[in-house]
Amino acid sequence: MSGCGRARSGFVLLGALWVAACGDSAGSGAGDSSLEEAAEAAGRGPYDALQVETDLMLQMRDGVRLATDVYRPSREYEPVDELFPVLLHRTPYDKTSRGLVDQARWFTTHGFVVVLQDTRGLYASEGEFQKYHEFDAPDGYDTIEWITGLDYAEPSVGMWGTSYGAHTQADAAKLNPPGLSTLVLTMGGLSDAWTHKVRNHGAFELGQQLGWAHLQLAAVADDPEIRLRLQEEPPSDWFPDTPFRKGENPLSVASNFEDYYLTMQNHGDYDDYFRGIGRNWAEYYDQTADVPMLHVGGWYDSYAPGTIQSFVELSRLKSSPMMLVMGPWTHGGNSRSVAGDIEFGADAAIEDFSREFHLRWFDRQLRGQRAIELFADDARLGDRPAGPVTIFVMGGGDGRRDENGRLFHGGEWRTADAWPLEDTEMTPFYLRAGGGLTLDAPGQGEGSTAYTYDPEHPVPTIGGAFSGALKRGGYDQRERTFRSLQGGSENGFFASEVDGRRTADRDDVLVFETEPLAGELEVIGPVSVTLWASSSAPDTDFTAKLVDVYPPNEDYPEGFDLNITDGIIRARYRESRERETLMTPGDVYEFRIQLFPTANLFAAGHRVRLEISSSNYPRFDVNPNTGEPLGRHTRMTPAENTIHHAGAFASAITLPIQRR
Repeated sequence: MSGCGRARSGFVLLGALWVAACGDSAGSGAGDSSLEEAAEAAGRGPYDALQVETDLMLQMRDGVRLATDVYRPSREYEPVDELFPVLLHRTPYDKTSRGLVDQARWFTTHGFVVVLQDTRGLYASEGEFQKYHEFDAPDGYDTIEWITGLDYAEPSVGMWGTSYGAHTQADAAKLNPPGLSTLVLTMGGLSDAWTHKVRNHGAFELGQQLGWAHLQLAAVADDPEIRLRLQEEPPSDWFPDTPFRKGENPLSVASNFEDYYLTMQNHGDYDDYFRGIGRNWAEYYDQTADVPMLHVGGWYDSYAPGTIQSFVELSRLKSSPMMLVMGPWTHGGNSRSVAGDIEFGADAAIEDFSREFHLRWFDRQLRGQRAIELFADDARLGDRPAGPVTIFVMGGGDGRRDENGRLFHGGEWRTADAWPLEDTEMTPFYLRAGGGLTLDAPGQGEGSTAYTYDPEHPVPTIGGAFSGALKRGGYDQRERTFRSLQGGSENGFFASEVDGRRTADRDDVLVFETEPLAGELEVIGPVSVTLWASSSAPDTDFTAKLVDVYPPNEDYPEGFDLNITDGIIRARYRESRERETLMTPGDVYEFRIQLFPTANLFAAGHRVRLEISSSNYPRFDVNPNTGEPLGRHTRMTPAENTIHHAGAFASAITLPIQRR
């Protein structure tokens, strides 16, 4: 391959504007004043970026070699003869992707050596890929050890990355490699794959795991015909054929993908598999490197609970500074002010997130040059004092439709000293006969409410906090049919049996809601639901969804039911995540559903709604209600599920109310 970026020897000039030194870029070197001016306007630093290694094959401790690219600050086509701190990014998404390379070059111009690496078994690296495997931790350690031996680099390494790129950071940190100095973990880190990402309190994260496998295999399959076919078909085409059987599914074309996916699909108990270093951080917090970390998440992101858990626990265990930023974002949506069909206002977006936002952190932690100001040179935080916690509280907007057709929900940034916030009152709202949701506990005579859950007709996923090939974020909770699209992100699909029907009007959804609020109600923190329930089945699921119910207005004459957060539990894991226990049909059991944390202001005139059901498909796999082994059931049957809300069986949602 030519010297335009894939040469294995010699230097590759990336130029003042990071243009390859070939083809149309000839003559556009560092001396071109117009390019220099444009580069300065784009915020580049005082150096040029020189790629000094391309596909350098670093040997790991087991002999597998990982493809690695290295960028050095330069002037006049030569590396600057100084020692610079290092930024490392390990990725399963191709180290030569345009956005990542541009980011690496930009950091290099600001005086960092930047190292990009394809993770094991993907793109130019050797080995066999397995998602969340045990090799990412030692591979990260070995790579950092190699970096600290470079004669042109300071033995001080910072890591950055989003999603799986955050996961690789956490894995390296679990082994505490010498030289690791700081992390910026964005929407990743995987604190515990049993409670989110692989399973969610027993239920399988179907949309996330199958959607990711499809999209990744479409990019890396060895057979070009297979890649083309996968690129032309949406991942949603696979959902109806689940659960998969060995050798009888589309992943069979790549045995390593099929093997890891089937293990996730069929493995339910929290045991050594889920305690493994690649699928768990919580079990390794004690031994994790004591270095400054910036944890960044979103209320509509699949890693939200893990991001907060890691921040809280590591803040308690470590002496190094930890910071938390939670925005109103979907997965990877830090630079956007929207989540699904909801607009939060321009302040919600961090437009310089991938560059300046990171640079402020790395300058402070690796150079000690400047104070950390998450929102430099603007007034988003007003005169509030700085704190380790910065969150966006959603809500407070006018509820009208904006020029892009989205509901304006609004919101504002806040800072705090800890999570949960001070002055938070964990307040139970009780489920009442007839559908009420009140602060008053029910009496003895309020009985129960039943519904029939049919796994052949599940409640459709309509937005939420996840990643993968589904529409995510905030939406009016109405069934709508969208054409299924390729590419994940905000595309995905909604499944619908009755177009336009509110989920609240389904026979298999129970609705409990407050009267219109007399004043504002701020809900900021962890949210949980305690259900007393029984079933005609030996196993079933129970779901809970918190909804901000807008009253009707001119733009939304039927109102708007905005999903805020949700959760699920598989009944067989109600007593312990380590072993399953089937139910005795008809007996009443206690279920605790842990919803994702959130921060939302319910405005005056709105209602707080809790929707209870037994499915959220295809975000989660459907429970067949038979009690058969997970992922290997042979039949499905309806279940009569009953929610109790009287006396000793008083079901409730506990909301973190912020008292002002």
